[in-house]
Amino acid sequence: MRRLAAIAVVLAACAAGLVLLTGASSQPGGTYVVRAIFDDAAFIANGEDVRIAGAPVGTVVGSEVCLRASQGCPATALKKAAVMLEIDNRGFVPFHADATCAIRPQSLIGEKYVDCTPGTSATPALRRIAAGPGAGDYLLPVSQTHSPVDTDIVQDIYRQPVREQLAIILDELGTGLAARGSDLNAVIHRANPALGYTDQVLQILARQNRQLAQLAHDSAAVLRPLAEDRRQLADFIAQANTTSVASAARAAAIARSFQLLPGFLRKLRPLMADLGSLADQGAPLSASLAQAAPALTDQYVELAPFARVARTSLIQLGAAAAKQQPALLATIPLEKQLARLGGATAPSAVLLDRLTSSLDSTGAIQQLMALLFYGTLGTNGYDSIGHYLRDQPLVGSCTGYAKTQVPSCGATFAHAAAARDVALRQDAPVLAVVRAVSASSTGGAGGGGGSLAGLARYLLGGTR
Repeated sequence: MRRLAAIAVVLAACAAGLVLLTGASSQPGGTYVVRAIFDDAAFIANGEDVRIAGAPVGTVVGSEVCLRASQGCPATALKKAAVMLEIDNRGFVPFHADATCAIRPQSLIGEKYVDCTPGTSATPALRRIAAGPGAGDYLLPVSQTHSPVDTDIVQDIYRQPVREQLAIILDELGTGLAARGSDLNAVIHRANPALGYTDQVLQILARQNRQLAQLAHDSAAVLRPLAEDRRQLADFIAQANTTSVASAARAAAIARSFQLLPGFLRKLRPLMADLGSLADQGAPLSASLAQAAPALTDQYVELAPFARVARTSLIQLGAAAAKQQPALLATIPLEKQLARLGGATAPSAVLLDRLTSSLDSTGAIQQLMALLFYGTLGTNGYDSIGHYLRDQPLVGSCTGYAKTQVPSCGATFAHAAAARDVALRQDAPVLAVVRAVSASSTGGAGGGGGSLAGLARYLLGGTR
């Protein structure tokens, strides 16, 4: 966080730094070169990147070993590595007195880069080397650089003969550094920047011990309820993780939704105004609903027993539906055939609809009935008594319709009496029944005339 804050301050102070840049770029071409002193600059090569907050701002243009103070190395930095860093990006210069640089691995094949922090504008700019080798460069002392130990060197100490040699070196170093513990501590801190940061963190924690104690006390009060509901909290975290994964998978769509949100809100404003008016007008309705709420509550309470009773019926209905399912599935082929039949008969149905509509609008049905009626009358016989119905078709000279009697086609019976006697003999049983009915209806054979008696006399050949 301090590094990010420092970068932000540097960016904010770029305008003010232009004045210093004008005086700081005195070398040919106006370049800004930092001469950084490292305990160990192994494997650093010309052309490697110089980065600030991960962004390339320059390159390594040279390196050498400081053997004399005339090379721009203080007396405490002799036999150290001097690395020249050329800063191309003018937005990150000048470097200040609290600037730091560290050599870091760039890839697994041994490439390095220099990671720097230019410092804050609250401190003065780096001291410039006035004369001798490195004149015009800006000196970054060894106390503000870090040279981490490479992982391959650390791994080599587990193999022979490096392991035995390391033991000998440690014994010798222990003898040689017996009275130089402070120097060894400084080297270790520069070799691993994390140790220096750890010291700073511990100092900050020591200054804020009371706040930390209060934080621990307040944390106990907060964490106690959380510990009681740890299962719910764990489930919330698991669900949040699932939600986060799903959201990350649709990050592009969510970003697009946020881009479209302002336009949507602008279009939503008139609708919200209308909804506000609707809410104002619906206030009386809400009041009425509030009055009806107790009755609705009672209704829902009484609905529960009905639901329990209906549950059994619904279960039975589901069972019946399951039993009927095979039969319904068996009707699918028939339904498909009916669908094909319906599709095939659709044109005929359209034509039939047009035909019936035409027959209805032109009165064809009435005309057909009239034709049947008059055709029936035309084929029936007609004599002096009236029309008579033929029970079998007769085709001849007398089948035509005539208004006057044709002499040879008269429907008269010359031997009516003989024909009557024959009929009476054939119908003797029926006549006996008729006489019996007539007698019973008139109170005797010689009784008066009733309806059944008149019918009997008519059948027997009398008059009504």
